[in-house]
Amino acid sequence: MNHPSPDDAGAHLRHEFERARKVSPRAIRGDESTRDLLVDKFPAFVGRQLRRGYELMERSCDEGYSIFLTLSGAMTPAGLHSSCLLPLLERGLVECITTTGANLYHDAHRVIGHRIREIDPNAGDLHLRDARIIRIYDLGFDESALLDTDKLFSAILRKPAFQRRMTTTEFHNLLGAEIAAIEDALQVDSPSLLATAWRLGVPIFVGAVQDGSVFLNAVKLRALYGDEFRFELDVNRDVFEMGAMQYYVSHELGRKMAIWILGGGVPKNYTLQGEPLLSQILEVEADGFDIDVQFCVDPVDNGALSSCPAGEGHTWGKITAEGVSRSVYVHTDVTVAVPWVTHALLSDPQRRRAPARLFDQREAALKALEGAVAERAESLRATCESPFLHAPS
Repeated sequence: MNHPSPDDAGAHLRHEFERARKVSPRAIRGDESTRDLLVDKFPAFVGRQLRRGYELMERSCDEGYSIFLTLSGAMTPAGLHSSCLLPLLERGLVECITTTGANLYHDAHRVIGHRIREIDPNAGDLHLRDARIIRIYDLGFDESALLDTDKLFSAILRKPAFQRRMTTTEFHNLLGAEIAAIEDALQVDSPSLLATAWRLGVPIFVGAVQDGSVFLNAVKLRALYGDEFRFELDVNRDVFEMGAMQYYVSHELGRKMAIWILGGGVPKNYTLQGEPLLSQILEVEADGFDIDVQFCVDPVDNGALSSCPAGEGHTWGKITAEGVSRSVYVHTDVTVAVPWVTHALLSDPQRRRAPARLFDQREAALKALEGAVAERAESLRATCESPFLHAPS
């Protein structure tokens, strides 16, 4: 491999340097729009990461990318879904969500009349426990919210529609229909994430669904009712479905994909692993995500997946080569940054689309990927053997 000489490399850097944007933000007047602030007043450090993140998110919306959003951390207790995510869904901008069971569970507290309140995180956890107040850092809610929400999900899960094997998107679509009916009956002002996604046909994946209180209630029902309780999650099919959604969007709909990662964690990898599932495991052509924007506080040097930047993800086939240049890791708390970029995005009233309703197309997506796998069945069977299984002792 030929490498550029130091002189050539230096000349290239000099050329790029002289073309680079000057650091010369205009004085703040006080009447700027949020977008004006983001694109002009944040020229350096984490501020520039935020500016770059906004610019890529804006591009995702305006150039018709299919946007997959991941949400981890206690974001529904913090109200981020109400302030940011639901408006993005209503505008048709976010088309697929991966989150945690906890976010969906805690969102239901408000539906049935409980309140999450701002509290002093230093009030004393022993005293809070005596008062039966549950704490999530500086948020608090009454313990009865948990008990009432458990009853709610237990009652819903006993319904006939749930007595079968299903993926997490099917599960959350059914839950969304039930929660939406409750919201209508109670005239709830602020809708839940589940109900909104159901209404708009947005699939919701949860990669570690067993790690959350919604599923804990399913465990209770199985222990109580045995085989009469037939609800079961098909994790094999669920992983396949995530890959199918990405394959379908890219190959059948002919669209590029962007991923907006709010926080890292399981939701991040569960979405990104769709690409190695396709290319590495199933030997199906996969394009990967072309835009990657992540908001997270984790350091990049501890090997944790939450902090893995797009370039590292490219080595796994999760992000395209072009996507690496169209990526940014914004090193900040999600709750600090996302309301600002959401406001800037939605300040343009023309920035809206008809809902893609990918959930309604899930069967077509599954069939498309099943067909692609069938075409490669012979070569894939060869990958099911290993010489190490029969290695001499």
